[in-house]
Amino acid sequence: MPSDCIPFRETNYFSSLICDYLDQKVDLKPFYNRYPSLENFKDQIKEKQGAFSDENRKVLVDALHRQYNEVDNSDETLKNIELLSQPSTFTITTGHQLNLFTGPLYFLYKIISTINLSSTLKKQYPEYDFVPIYWMATEDHDFDEINYFNLFGKKIRWNRADGGPVGVFDTDGLDKVFEIFSSEIGSGNNAERLKNLFKEAYLKHKTLTEATRYLANELFKEYGLVIIDGDDPGLKRLFVPYVKKELLEQTAYKKALPKADGLVASGYKAQVNPREINLFYLGDELRERIIEKDEGYFVNETDITWSKTQILKELSDFPERFSPNVMMRPLYQEIILPNLCYIGGGGELAYWLELKDYFEEVEIPFPMLLLRNSVVIKTQKQSEKIKKLNVSDKELFLKQHELINLKVRKISNIDINFDTQRIHLQEQFKDMFELAEQTDVTFLNAVKAQEIKQLKGLDVLEKRLLKAQKRKLSDHVKRLTNIQNELFPNHSLQERTTNFSEMYLEYGEDLIPMLVEYLDPLNGEFLVLER
Repeated sequence: MPSDCIPFRETNYFSSLICDYLDQKVDLKPFYNRYPSLENFKDQIKEKQGAFSDENRKVLVDALHRQYNEVDNSDETLKNIELLSQPSTFTITTGHQLNLFTGPLYFLYKIISTINLSSTLKKQYPEYDFVPIYWMATEDHDFDEINYFNLFGKKIRWNRADGGPVGVFDTDGLDKVFEIFSSEIGSGNNAERLKNLFKEAYLKHKTLTEATRYLANELFKEYGLVIIDGDDPGLKRLFVPYVKKELLEQTAYKKALPKADGLVASGYKAQVNPREINLFYLGDELRERIIEKDEGYFVNETDITWSKTQILKELSDFPERFSPNVMMRPLYQEIILPNLCYIGGGGELAYWLELKDYFEEVEIPFPMLLLRNSVVIKTQKQSEKIKKLNVSDKELFLKQHELINLKVRKISNIDINFDTQRIHLQEQFKDMFELAEQTDVTFLNAVKAQEIKQLKGLDVLEKRLLKAQKRKLSDHVKRLTNIQNELFPNHSLQERTTNFSEMYLEYGEDLIPMLVEYLDPLNGEFLVLER
């Protein structure tokens, strides 16, 4: 089934920061705790076990029981929730926005990476239990990032008024999205299952949080996935001491900013710059920044203000109204979960790498950071086309013009490489240079200029010959272009654009078991699958 594994660096789709992290470059070691190797989990378990209290476990399990009260649970998920009350149980966590109908394919890859790592760790450390966690980003407010998914090159969008955390959005209007989706995917057993999944998730649940929980649970409940919503009063109360510290001391800013500057000094780009206060305030259709000013606090774009005493009372009485931003959300996660490892994409890991000193300051163990699995899936028909075109998996990752030029040169019945002529020309000019050196500098410069001109002329002729051959081989070029566009839509990775429903139409109920079988989160390479 797997046709190739390609180093992330060789795909040219991942930043130097992430590639260097995977290579465990010395310059990056101050930015993380332990690299996620199987052996290193032993010390991570000990560190987290000593720092996570039984009281936190009780609050966590109680919150999960509330959240799963009306969910059709699998025995595996119920078992995992109960296991979280035991001091020998730990979590492996990934997080994702509440994208409509999962959004891009990598939603699946994140969760499957989490499931498979939990399973691998259980085999390595049988005396412990490991629970895969999907953290729903219910408090996120970037509606424009989640209100659509791509299907067959078209964007299917949910149009509604924006404002506040997306998790509490009602699902009004998604019946119109369902009509468009249904007409696009047609009929057949797989299409009908997809329609039913969308209908049950979005037309029979009141909020986006409920719909997303249902959808993720239906896809992964047999693997024991536990889905958590951090927007929970009981869980938020555990976070109160750290919110208070943030309000009074601006700890995240003071500790994360130097780390971000350190990444820049090492030649990388800082993913996120911390604010002085990294908290939002939640209200009806409201999630706005908390800002300190004149020894008091106010909520951006509102008339809400507090003195220092008042905001601390508000925090004590209503902790659920305080929401962490991107810099503090990782800390909140690690406070309420007995977590060992966070699995995310390149952009996520980049901002986690700014947080190690912050975690040390507040005395919370910094989790291991693991890049999620990345996959491109080729159907059987696509694989056959690729073989006929004699294109390797690695060549598919080339920029399109590079791929076309490479293959046209290879299949052309004439040589489109003028290197031999260049060498011959340069040999001829050697004699001219020897003669020129016996005269004055003006003649020498004239010879040099003439050599450059003629070499450029050869470059122009080579390009024109290549262009002519492309026209002659236009059918081959078109087929090359089409197959690469299918696998890399919009010249991007398949997983960042394509919705899982396209793959489900092809593979049906075999899709997720197939991915679970072949995705190895500790493999450290980009996977090409064909079937």
